[in-house]
Amino acid sequence: MNSKILLIFMLLAISVPAFARPPKVIKMFPENGAMDVPPGPIKIRIVFDQDMNTRSYSLCGGGEDFPEPIGKPQWSGKRAFVFSAKLKPNHNYTFGINSPSYQNFKSTTGEPAEVLVVQFQTAGENGQSADSEQGVSKEDNQRAVEELRKAIDDHYSYKMLKKLDWDQLFAQYQDKLINANSPMSFARTAGLLLAHAKDKHIWLTVGDQTVPAYRSPVAPNANFQKLPALVANFKKRNDYIWTGQFPDGIGYIYIDGWSAQHKEYYEALYAALKEFAAAPGLIVDVRGNGGGSEPIAQEFAGCFIDNPKVYARHVIRDAEAPGGFTDMHERRLVPSKNRPTYRGKVAVLTGPVVMSSCEAFVLMMKQVPGCIFVGEPTQGSSGNPQPYELGNGVTVYLPCWKAMLPDGTCFEGVGIKPDVLVKVRANQITTADPVINAARNALTKK
Repeated sequence: MNSKILLIFMLLAISVPAFARPPKVIKMFPENGAMDVPPGPIKIRIVFDQDMNTRSYSLCGGGEDFPEPIGKPQWSGKRAFVFSAKLKPNHNYTFGINSPSYQNFKSTTGEPAEVLVVQFQTAGENGQSADSEQGVSKEDNQRAVEELRKAIDDHYSYKMLKKLDWDQLFAQYQDKLINANSPMSFARTAGLLLAHAKDKHIWLTVGDQTVPAYRSPVAPNANFQKLPALVANFKKRNDYIWTGQFPDGIGYIYIDGWSAQHKEYYEALYAALKEFAAAPGLIVDVRGNGGGSEPIAQEFAGCFIDNPKVYARHVIRDAEAPGGFTDMHERRLVPSKNRPTYRGKVAVLTGPVVMSSCEAFVLMMKQVPGCIFVGEPTQGSSGNPQPYELGNGVTVYLPCWKAMLPDGTCFEGVGIKPDVLVKVRANQITTADPVINAARNALTKK
């Protein structure tokens, strides 16, 4: 599927029952998050906290952001994994140690290692950032630091929720920010500062380049590579929509995202609803959906209701308003006119990957009478980020609202709980899908 990570190196491991503690990476060279790594040939070393199966590995990633390999990766003992690569100057690199779909870094007992996304940046040819000719003055950076702090104080909607010591954080990074020799260097350091908020709706931009502040991979409660074998009549409609239908007639729709750039793809949803009109039940699977366009999600969810419903509320950060926020706003779901409808039993599959506008979709579907939610809680991450220019060529994006349930409860960092909780581990979804099975059982109950 288009949003899943491409496997670069993979050796198949012998299947072993796995019940032990998942391995963790305890040491790396270069360190995760390192800046100014010397370009050229390098040996990347990964050390785990326990003995590993040295017959398998999954280094994940691809494209320009993946370190160019030299030779064949290899194990150095039972806990250290080494691969050689050639690094370009002034370049951002990213790769995964395991991924939600590929789990071949395993312990000797067969337990997959925790998924880890590794990021680092190289220096320029002479040890400096290659964009240093764009140079900024210390005075510009000083003002940018002040603007960044003001943006957080006045506009970041979750500032109080995060409970961070911002004075200490700014003191920790201030010298490096002020002495940054380019907008990109400033943005990278600011990203390290802002990463402490652990908020995926914060990032920075320099021109058309994006600098993330926080990345934390979340393993989904599904094995997407196995769906074609587990869902009867499984069919790809386009890069975002897959459908199927089980022998008992229950329909299945998988939605990989809500892309505003590809609105035409979602016509496949309405074609599927027509096909499933007589189905005794329908499973809507969004376990790999990280959000996108809320209006597109609204149009689809509107096919399942007869009357307008309030599905969410929010307040917007306003430093001058009493209490620091605007009055409560409500978001309403309305029936989608001129679209197919479905009034049979519905089960929505959720999990920890679900965030942002897809969490809004989950809240929409909670307004559908009798709809059942199966899987694990959603991620609890929504912010409606807005841009704030810092004056030195860097723009920071910060969440401006607090997303809430219809009763006014903020779910940031908490998520939305399912009706039927089904916890799965990676070794349980290699030949079956307990979440789909639980949903089918729930739909067939009288």
